[in-house]
Amino acid sequence: METLMTSNTLVIRKDENSADQIRLDYVAVKSAAMTLRAINHKLRQQIIKLLNEHKTMKVTEIYVKLRLEQSVASQHLAILRRANIVNTVRDGKFIHYSLNPEKIASVAKFVGDMVGAQKEIPTNN
Repeated sequence: METLMTSNTLVIRKDENSADQIRLDYVAVKSAAMTLRAINHKLRQQIIKLLNEHKTMKVTEIYVKLRLEQSVASQHLAILRRANIVNTVRDGKFIHYSLNPEKIASVAKFVGDMVGAQKEIPTNN
């Protein structure tokens, strides 16, 4: 197995003569980890479910529906926004939140690929 590393990418070849290679982009991994951490929280999962049901909501509607303090809802929405899981549209003093379906789809594909890749890895038993 041959390994080549650049500043942001790790390239692994099965052997020196093989054209087959595995590329690991550390920037993409960091982005994926941030997204998964954002989703991996019970309250944020409830917010995602609520936005999926209602399509678009204001922060007031979210915190009333989930019986939260406004600051708690806002903090969790900010985490989801930074991870690009929710979209925002400003309407005067109100901000309307909705899910980012492209990001959700890419997360689902990434997780599916990870689970599939783990099944393919041979064990040393």
